[in-house]
Order: sequence, then structure tokens, then C-alpha cells
Amino acid sequence: MHHCSSAMYLLLRCLRGCSRHSRIRIPRRLKRLVSYIKLIFNSLYFNSLINSEVVMDSILEPVFWTVEVITRWFGMVFVVLVVALTSSVVFIAYFCLLPLVLHTYPPAWIFWHICYGHWNLVMIVFHYYKATNTPPGNPPKMKSDVPFVSVCKKCVIPKPARSHHCGICKTCILKMDHHCRILFHIAMLLLEMAWLNNCVGHFNHRYFFSFCLYLTLGCLYCSVSGRYLFLDAYSAIDHFRHMEAEKQGVPVTSIGLLIGIVPSEGVAGKGVQEISQPPYTYKDRMFHKSVIYMWVLTSTVAVALGALTLWHAVLITRGETSIERHINNKEAKRMAKHGKVYRNPFSYGKLNNWKVFFGVEKRSHWLTRVLLPSGHAPYGDGLTWDVYPLKKDIMPV
Repeated sequence: MHHCSSAMYLLLRCLRGCSRHSRIRIPRRLKRLVSYIKLIFNSLYFNSLINSEVVMDSILEPVFWTVEVITRWFGMVFVVLVVALTSSVVFIAYFCLLPLVLHTYPPAWIFWHICYGHWNLVMIVFHYYKATNTPPGNPPKMKSDVPFVSVCKKCVIPKPARSHHCGICKTCILKMDHHCRILFHIAMLLLEMAWLNNCVGHFNHRYFFSFCLYLTLGCLYCSVSGRYLFLDAYSAIDHFRHMEAEKQGVPVTSIGLLIGIVPSEGVAGKGVQEISQPPYTYKDRMFHKSVIYMWVLTSTVAVALGALTLWHAVLITRGETSIERHINNKEAKRMAKHGKVYRNPFSYGKLNNWKVFFGVEKRSHWLTRVLLPSGHAPYGDGLTWDVYPLKKDIMPV
């Protein structure tokens, strides 16, 4: 019996030595990746309070991480791209369309286009600059008497009401406007963060919304006023393409109207003319392609950005941010099961919400703070909020 146990001991020792020599060394990065996957998998059954949203967050964690990395490293690239696209449209408007307006339109319409176009451009540039360069606001990291509702698990600091942690900025943001933990907000995160390369919070929320609003208005202006010019440019390119293929002369079509709503006497006698002209030059081709490029770009941005702007307008009317909309919906469903109605504690009424958002304190502020560039600070400090204010108008305007 003793000899048998000794033989078993030697056999086990031999097998252990063989496995030790034949063990493959796994790279450290691969070990970390495997450990990270195991951690995500284990989080799916961490405790009995897990719900479908937590499971979905865990499954989509690699997607969120990818979005955060792309946004963080390519944020400045996206900013340059936005500036380049906007500058290209402005260049076409100044060097292609403005000379056309000056030679085609009556003085009243020239005055309208110049005044509105420059006002819209100034509002876009001002609010974009302020949105990218204004810090969104952060809770104090040192001990203070500011009331808080929870403690951030990542920053390990007290979080005031309406504050949330931003995975891009790696810090908590006051009145954070977007949340990247659900699929819909991945697109919003890319739109907001990529365009601004900055987090949208308490101190720059107004600048961000105003930029989206005025950029949408500018794109609609270019799209509506240039629709006939786009049709003429497209027809001209298509016509000259066929004419070049047939190697025949090229008739020149008339220039379309820059805006559809024009007095009939202003356009009398400006129909289609077929006049013998020199061959289709490179300058003509670039003019038509520039018009098509401008119209397609502005129309596409007007639809996409208009939808985002409308969504933010609905949130402002309700006194919510993007993340609070998600939280309030969950809370409303939870309270509905108990026969109760949830009320947003940060909503002051539809009109008052807009006044608080824009900082309108008297009638003249609708002009000086909404329709003109203004760098005034937002209502409140972002740390404390008036909960359930009186029903009377907090800003009697």
C-alpha cells in the first residue's frame, strides 16, 4: 500500500511538471480583455435586483466605451469638420449667390436677404463659440455645505440635484443634458459632444440649444431660398452633359429665383431664354456644382438637426434634460402602479421653463437675450434648485 501511494505521488508530480512546462504564456493585454469580459458576464447575475436595463447596459458596455473613445480623441476633428462645412456654405453664399441677388432682385429683397443672412450668421457663430468654450459646470470637489442627493461612484464626491457623471469628461456635470446609457442617446452624444467637443451642462446649455436653433433656421433659409436655383443648376448640368456627349452647342438656361415668395412684378420678363452662348466653361460647371452641394448639405442638416432641436425644445418646455426625461418616465411608471401621479419637481410651467432657460426677467430680454447675442449667466448656480415653486409667475414678463 505504501509503494502504491508513493507511485501515485510521483505520477501526479510528473504530470504537474509537464503541464508547467507546456503552459502557454498569455499576453497581459489579452488577460485584461478576458478579465473585463468575465466581469461584464458576472455583472449580469450580480444580485436579485437586476433589471433589463442593467443587463442591456452591461451587454452594450463595449459600444459605450467605443463611442466615448471616438468622441474623446476625434472631438477636435469633428469641430474642424463642422467649421469647414459651415465656412464652405458661407463662401458659396458670398461669392456665388450674393452677386446674383444684387443683379437680380429689387432693393427691398436685397435688403431683406443681406440683413437676415448676416443676423443668422452672427447668431450661429456666437453661440457655437460660446458653447464650445464655456465650461458646463462641475460640483465642488472640496467639502462644502451644498445639499446633495447622492455620491458619485466614479468621482466619489457628493452630487447635487440634476448632476450626473460624464464618461467623456471623466467628471460630474451640473444639470447634465445628455446620458449615454441608452441607445437613443448614443446618437445624441455623438451629435452634441462631437460638434462641440464639450459637455453640455448648466452653464452652456442655452448656447448649445441656440446654436442648434439658429443653424437649423439658417439651413432652412438656404434650402427654401435656393430650391429653384438648385433645380436650374441640376437641369443645366444634366443638359450640358447630354450636349457634350452629342458634341453640339450648349444653350444656357435662366437663373432660378433665390426665394419662392417674390412679387410677380419683380420677376416679370425673366423667363427661360435660350441664347447662344460660348461653350460650357469650368467656371459655369463649378458654379452649378457649388449650388447643388450647398442645397443638398443645408437641406440634409435642416432635417436632421431640426429633429434634434425640436426634441430639445420639448424637453425645455417640460423642464427636463435628456437624462431626466429617461429618469422621469421610469418614475412615472413606478408611481402609476401605486395609483399616484408623478410631478417633475423642476418644472415651473411651460412658459416659465422657457423664461428660466433663456434668463428672461423682463420684456426687453426677449430681444436682448434671445434674438441678439448675449453672454449672460443662466438662472441659478446649478447646485441648488427651487422645488415646487409657487403657481404665480416667477418671472412676471
